[in-house]
Amino acid sequence: QVQLVESGGGLVQAGDSLRLSCAASGRTFTNYALGWFRQAPGKEREFLAAIRWSDASAVYADSVKGRFTISRDNAKNTVYLQMNSLKPEDTAVYICAADHPIGTGWARGLYYDYWGQGTQVTVSS
Repeated sequence: QVQLVESGGGLVQAGDSLRLSCAASGRTFTNYALGWFRQAPGKEREFLAAIRWSDASAVYADSVKGRFTISRDNAKNTVYLQMNSLKPEDTAVYICAADHPIGTGWARGLYYDYWGQGTQVTVSS
């Protein structure tokens, strides 16, 4: 079992930056990926970015490429999502997920096995 706990959400203004954290605990593992998703009211869950733990290879959705950066801290088993130039349309619940063991869909946001509870990000105009 894997537990994921997100933190760092909040209320910011358009143009601001925010860094989200996701701490992973439970099983000891190396062959996995951690991803970030978001879900806005009335919309489907959207894949944003993911990082492969073994080599820190990262992928991004086109909607956030160039504004968001995913990174990881091995020692803390934590993944981060640095979000810059935030827009009101970025308002959503941001959710961390783990794909373990890593599969062929990790870079497309598919087949993630474990999910956090999410953290709310609200961007005012």
